[in-house]
Amino acid sequence: MRYCSQCGAQVALSVPDGDHLPRHVCSECHTVHYLNPKMVVGCVPEWEGKILLCRRAIEPRLGYWTLPAGFMENGETLRAGAARETFEESMARVEVGEPVSLISIAHLDQVHFMFHGRLLDHVHGPTPESSEVALFQEKDIPWEALAFRTVQHTLQHFLDDRRQGVSRFHVIDLTP
Repeated sequence: MRYCSQCGAQVALSVPDGDHLPRHVCSECHTVHYLNPKMVVGCVPEWEGKILLCRRAIEPRLGYWTLPAGFMENGETLRAGAARETFEESMARVEVGEPVSLISIAHLDQVHFMFHGRLLDHVHGPTPESSEVALFQEKDIPWEALAFRTVQHTLQHFLDDRRQGVSRFHVIDLTP
């Protein structure tokens, strides 16, 4: 950050009074600009025991498979964001259910929150963000072609829990 979004003056990194971390502080109006982790929300969408995955049509990880997820928007709830991202990436409408995983990725300044999602109907398809959208039986999930470790962890925990007939919330810290 170089300039203040409040007044346009230059900002400098300094530790504000009462704080313990360096922040971008405006040299003129003294506004403190906090840079915080980004929140990613999504679903493990399920239809008749199959899991809906999307092949990414955009970077990062173009061509790899993922669960529908993306960055939250200001003013939306976790569940609303998960439903919106699922629709944007797969044209699928979901009922957002119980949380599956909360994954902290401190080195990327991200937190991923994934829910179980029940597809409301069989409608799904490609979008500008996904070149292909498909339902997979557990045995057919393309594990070697999953886009992100967060997807792999979430799917593994979800499927393990489903086999055991339980629903658990998994909190995970991923390191580089």
